[in-house]
Amino acid sequence: MQKAMKKDVTPPQQSPLRTALAGLIGNVLEWFDFAVYGYFASDIGRQFFPQSSPAAQQLLAFAVFALGFLARPVGSIVLGAVGDRIGRRALLTVSIALMGGATLVIGLLPTHAQIGVAAPLLLVAMRLVQGFSLGGEFTGSMVYTTELASPLMRGIVSSSTAAGTTLGFILGSASAWAVNALLPADQVATWGWRVPFVASVGFCVLGWYLRKGISESAEGLKAAEVRAPLLASLLADWKPIVQTFGIVAMTNAAYYLAFTYAVERRKSMTGESGNAFLLANTLTLFVVLFAKPLGGWLSDRTGRRRLMMALTVVTMAAILPALRMMLYGTPLEFTLGQVLLAVPLGMALGLQGAMVVEIFPLRTRVTSMSFAYSMTLALAGGSAPLVSSWLIETLQWPLAPAFYIMAYGAVGLALMWPMAETNNRSLAD
Repeated sequence: MQKAMKKDVTPPQQSPLRTALAGLIGNVLEWFDFAVYGYFASDIGRQFFPQSSPAAQQLLAFAVFALGFLARPVGSIVLGAVGDRIGRRALLTVSIALMGGATLVIGLLPTHAQIGVAAPLLLVAMRLVQGFSLGGEFTGSMVYTTELASPLMRGIVSSSTAAGTTLGFILGSASAWAVNALLPADQVATWGWRVPFVASVGFCVLGWYLRKGISESAEGLKAAEVRAPLLASLLADWKPIVQTFGIVAMTNAAYYLAFTYAVERRKSMTGESGNAFLLANTLTLFVVLFAKPLGGWLSDRTGRRRLMMALTVVTMAAILPALRMMLYGTPLEFTLGQVLLAVPLGMALGLQGAMVVEIFPLRTRVTSMSFAYSMTLALAGGSAPLVSSWLIETLQWPLAPAFYIMAYGAVGLALMWPMAETNNRSLAD
């Protein structure tokens, strides 16, 4: 009798396409919002830090950009616990609502000239909410899509989450280009930068409705029943947490260097003609977009560890010539420099989701993985534009950030070398 009354934890079947779309849509919104901030950093700096020098304004704006990443570990613990104790679906619904609300507020914030020091403080607060949201969204959707995919398709299905981030960057870059193309520079600086932030509410509404009807994963239902202690699980998961740094750090630092910092630096150096670099960046991001599912698909066949190590070596070899072309070249050379990095970085980002999910145990998978991923991006991802600005200002050498990326690559290779392949591991354990 008790057996008959036992709760059924088998969720209804859901198509791989629906699963992939559920992972994709939230990340389109989340990373559109993050990208737009990066592309308008100089304009935002002038509005919220007007009493600083132009170089200091850019540094302060990128420091606020980095703060969003520092909030991710907190969001990873809180929202990760929602994913592990209530369900993956609940996490994905809450995170998209938080990001949409914070982004709308940024688009409507009064400037320093209107409300004084409260303006940058409110800007920081909203960036912290965005980072908090991302702490659970990106990794939660990676866990969700990987768990619902068959072992033979984990790489390609979970790459939808990574594809969502690139679509968000493409739309963010395209909107920045459109605003700069359609409005005079003074109007862009005063109010034009706000338009993409306000318009992103449409993504939020669409994503919330799409995710409202998705199925919970069997692993999510099982984790909610177990309710493992969070702190003990985090301490027990120290090894996959460290391995996550090795897998993720270099790729994300190089990505933000190439597709946020380099674009903003060239745009701020060339004034109105910098719009050519925004257009080039938008087009190059399509290369990243197509490389991501390629990386996920290929990792399903060759092994994720083997392919990730090869892509790390390629990126380390390409970063110096690519950065030279991006910082010194014509718009065409700038584009070629980005493409040189777009293929290996896109493939690596496409396979990383499944690889990182596979190295964590079920009991608190979302929390531990989200914490590991968020800490890595706080240290090596969102801080990349800030560290790059600091290195160039301190050393007076624009190519210095390339060696910063190579150092992360060396650490990654050392950590991945002793790992076993993860493709066939059961996610129900």
